[in-house]
Amino acid sequence: MRNRASNALVGLFFIIAAVLLAGHAIFDWSFSLLFPGWWTLFIIVPALLSIVKSGFKIFNSICLIIGAMLLVTKQFPEVFTWNLFGKLVFPSVLLVIGVNILFDRSFKNAADRAVRNNAKGPDYTAIFSGLKQRITREEFTGSDITAVFGGIDLDLRDAIINQDVVIDITAVFGGVNIYLPGNVRAKLSTVPIFGGATDKSIPSTDVNAPTVFISSVCVFGGADIK
Repeated sequence: MRNRASNALVGLFFIIAAVLLAGHAIFDWSFSLLFPGWWTLFIIVPALLSIVKSGFKIFNSICLIIGAMLLVTKQFPEVFTWNLFGKLVFPSVLLVIGVNILFDRSFKNAADRAVRNNAKGPDYTAIFSGLKQRITREEFTGSDITAVFGGIDLDLRDAIINQDVVIDITAVFGGVNIYLPGNVRAKLSTVPIFGGATDKSIPSTDVNAPTVFISSVCVFGGADIK
């Protein structure tokens, strides 16, 4: 659905450009492609396409806001000055991060409701250190994982997961690797602040497979789900 919407947006852009160029050639419509701030479209359009295709993320949202602010600065320089632009850049970035965290919290709340009857297992923390934990033939019911200037490897490939569980990850200048068993599905939500998380796991083909809800906040850090 999102790919079709993204393609429709691109197609609409070309149709509008074709109509304007044809109108200029036939009816001598007066317009110029090189309007003040035209170059901001190289920031705004890719950001819009990314949002349509992948949803609101920190990077594409920041690009869209900064691109729009640059365009307004060029269009209305007497109102929206460069000095004002400089003052609003940092608050805009904070706003995007805050909204992203808010929606991620909504994901976390939904995940917690899905497994509200399950008590979480032990927490794992690594601060200026490394930790490798393997759970074998034991039931895993979820965990909070925190890596600050350190790394954590949590191996669940031989763990027993028969119901939905939640894993909360906080990686600050650190990294977290989660190894999942083959009988589960992973659902990942992340707040990437100069960091990121990737889901490389192979989901179970069983439609009734338990779900591992993974909520992560990565600040100059990362998380890999394998």
